[in-house]
Amino acid sequence: MSELVQYYGTGRRKSAIARVYLRPGSGEFKVNGRPFEVYFVTESQRVSARQPLLSTETAGSFNIVARVSGGGVNGQADAVKLGIARALMQFNVELRKKLKAEGMVTRDSRAKERKKYGQKGARKRFQYSKR
Repeated sequence: MSELVQYYGTGRRKSAIARVYLRPGSGEFKVNGRPFEVYFVTESQRVSARQPLLSTETAGSFNIVARVSGGGVNGQADAVKLGIARALMQFNVELRKKLKAEGMVTRDSRAKERKKYGQKGARKRFQYSKR
């Protein structure tokens, strides 16, 4: 029996985590068992998630299976983007230069700041009354 050839990459953004598997194929894209177009509704989410494939011209050569959890749909789309970029680098190290130039190799570390005690939120204070 032949061994399954696949490349794996983990992507994270805010609290979203994506486990992405690239398998040689015709370009089928599934996210959590659903078609890509059904899961990512807006065009900006689709463009964001597909960006590494389009910039490296490998869009039609891989079937992509992504398992995503946590966060919102926009964060999940960015997590899938990083996961695909990392899996592509596992497939071919020479693609790193192109992906790095477009800023797809670096994890976006921005996350929600915690609420502080004695305040209404992370930065907002309770209203001050002088009199």
